[in-house]
Amino acid sequence: ELPLKTFIPLAIGLGASYGFFMGWFALAQHWGDKSNDGWMQLLAGMVKLPALFLLTLIVTFPSLYVFNALVGTRLTFVSALRLLIGAIVVNLAVAASLGTILAFFTLSTTSYHFMIVLNVILLGIAGCVGLGFLLQTLRRLAPPDPFASPLNPDEPKPQNEAANTIFYVWIVIYALVGMQMGWLLRPFIGHPGATFEWFRTRQGNFFQGLFDNIQRMIGS
Repeated sequence: ELPLKTFIPLAIGLGASYGFFMGWFALAQHWGDKSNDGWMQLLAGMVKLPALFLLTLIVTFPSLYVFNALVGTRLTFVSALRLLIGAIVVNLAVAASLGTILAFFTLSTTSYHFMIVLNVILLGIAGCVGLGFLLQTLRRLAPPDPFASPLNPDEPKPQNEAANTIFYVWIVIYALVGMQMGWLLRPFIGHPGATFEWFRTRQGNFFQGLFDNIQRMIGS
C-alpha cells in the first residue's frame, strides 16, 4: 500500500495538470494582451483544481468513515483515508488523461459557456471512474455474508445489498458536495470579457450555473 505522503502529492500533481488545461483557455483568450489575467487564471486553475478535491475530501470523509463502520468493513481511520485518497488519485489520473481533449477544444473554440459544460462532462466522467474504483474496493473489503448459500453463490445477499445502498447514498453526498465546492471556488476557466479574480461573489448554486451556461451555449 502506498503511504499518504505519496498519495497526496500525486493527487496534487495530477489535479494541477488538469487545472493547467482548464486555465489555458483564459490564457489563449488573453494571449497578446498587456494584462496578466490569462497567466493568473492558469495559475489559479492549477491551484484550485487540487484544492477542490482535497476540500471535498475533508468535508465528506467523516461520513464515509461512519458508513464504512456501519457495513462492517472495519477499516482503520488511516486505511479509510488512504482508500479515499486513492480513489481521488484515480479520478484525477483519468481527468489528467482527458486534458489533451480539453486542450483541443481550447484551441478550436472561443465559446466560454461551451468550455464550462465540457469541463463538467469531462470531470463527471473522471468522477464516475474514481467512485467506481472506490465502490469496488469497498465491496472486496466487506465481510462475507453469513447467510450466503454455498450452493448458489450468485444469489443476492441482503447484507451486501444493504452495504451497496449505504455507499450509493454516500456517493450522492460526495458528488453534491464536490459540485457545490466547485461552485464556491469558481472561476476555474475565467470569462474572456472579465478581469481576473480568485473567487466570485457567493450566489446561486452549481445546478443553476450549469443550467444557465447550457442555455447560453445553445443560444436559447
